[in-house]
Amino acid sequence: MSAAYTSYERASDLGTPAPEASTKLVTLTIDGEEVTVPEGTSVMRAAALSNINIPKLCATDSLEPFGSCRLCLVQIEGMKGLPASCTTEAKHGMKVTTQNKKIADTRRNVMELYISDHPLDCLTCPTNGDCELQDMAGVVGLREVRYGYAGDNHLDAKKDTSNPYFTFDPSKCIVCSRCVRACEEVQGTFALTIQGRGFESKVSPSQNQPFLDSECVSCGACVQACPTATLSEVGLIEKGVPEHSVITTCA
Repeated sequence: MSAAYTSYERASDLGTPAPEASTKLVTLTIDGEEVTVPEGTSVMRAAALSNINIPKLCATDSLEPFGSCRLCLVQIEGMKGLPASCTTEAKHGMKVTTQNKKIADTRRNVMELYISDHPLDCLTCPTNGDCELQDMAGVVGLREVRYGYAGDNHLDAKKDTSNPYFTFDPSKCIVCSRCVRACEEVQGTFALTIQGRGFESKVSPSQNQPFLDSECVSCGACVQACPTATLSEVGLIEKGVPEHSVITTCA
């Protein structure tokens, strides 16, 4: 049987999972366009279903919404501030704006803060060309980082190479918790947690143990969920980003 080769592209991600089956529909307006979705759908997913893509980092449709990255902020008529579209449920009659100057400026400011504590080594990074942080910096139009590296940062955090299948580089971590959530929701292993608070927050396997000595079963769910090069497969580091995908019978 001949293998089927296709160009390698990231699968379309609607941001949040589909709601539980519901026969009730709600109609809202997103950027002037009427959208009808099942009750319980997030604003982010409703927008994505209408080909309106809202920037995101912590959100993915394989995990429950978390609302930590603050990049998916939108404006909703009658609501204060800029709510996160991933954790905001679409309501009937809601009027949503996903793009204007205030929203754009806020998203750029958020991204600027991420980049101010992130290594600028994109050209030698294993996920160069396939990095969600890199992609979103372009989407929000980031052109400068005003904060510099003079203050406290995590750039010298030690890399964990104890696991033979993947590496963990905390200097690249944006603490989006996607790896922690994948370990819990997808694999059910609960090997990862967020340790510390505020600036000291960090992903930690089993009370700060190396990955190899933790409860980690090397399933790869955390690596697949990571939007940066924090968790990278050894094969990816050695051989580079894949250029094609293959349809197989492998489970």
